[in-house]
Amino acid sequence: MPLKETTGKVISDKMNKTIVVAVENRISHRKYAKTMIRTKKYKAHDENNECAVGDIVTIQETRPLSRTKCWTMVNILSKSFDN
Repeated sequence: MPLKETTGKVISDKMNKTIVVAVENRISHRKYAKTMIRTKKYKAHDENNECAVGDIVTIQETRPLSRTKCWTMVNILSKSFDN
C-alpha cells in the first residue's frame, strides 16, 4: 500500500522539530456546483528545523510520532522570502 503524500503551505514553525501545514482541497458543492476551498491542518515532523512560515512543502504519512503528529516533511518545494 503506497504512503499518502500531499503538498501544503507551512503556517507555523514555533514548535521544536514540528511544523503545521495547511493543505487546501477544492471541491464542488453538490447542489449549487460552486467550487469551495476546504483547508485541513496537519502537524508534520521537521527533523532539522529547516522550514519557515510560508514555505511550500511535501509531507508524507508515517507511523504516529506523538498524539497529534503522524506526518513527516519530505522536501521543500519553494522557500518563503518574507524574512
